[in-house]
Amino acid sequence: MRIGVVSDTHLHCRNVRLPDALVRGLDGVDLILHAGDWVSERVADELELIAPVDGIAGNNDGFEIVDRFGLQKLLQVEGVTIGLIHGDGHGKTTEKRAFDAFAGRAADIIIFGHSHIPYQERRGGSLLFNPGSPTDKRRQPRFSYGVIEISNGNCVEARHFYFDSKS
Repeated sequence: MRIGVVSDTHLHCRNVRLPDALVRGLDGVDLILHAGDWVSERVADELELIAPVDGIAGNNDGFEIVDRFGLQKLLQVEGVTIGLIHGDGHGKTTEKRAFDAFAGRAADIIIFGHSHIPYQERRGGSLLFNPGSPTDKRRQPRFSYGVIEISNGNCVEARHFYFDSKS
């Protein structure tokens, strides 16, 4: 199973156009997970044209997104437990907050966002993965998203994909 991983799209109702590189890169995935800061529910609608979508809300999302997706969750996907959280808060680093949020809950993969910084690290038996942002790179040199491949109950590969133009 191939899972597209996106976060921090920050797209408003008046401008919900996903970058062509993201749409092409997610073509053929089986599921898309969004780690918050959608800003508009229309982002989910656009992503659902590619594959089924799940995710959580971030600190810039309104009540409708919080109600639809929640603030954090554990998913079982092909025998792998995936924790989803945005990662915002005070104190600690974003990845530490994300990791601590699932302490004692045996998440094989913890997907988070918030920092807009692509990140991948194995910690305490979990893979921590932040896809970065496909639309708001902030101080990063390139836009990004991720793809995680799962097979036989294991994370086979987690990769970041980078591109230069959000059009």
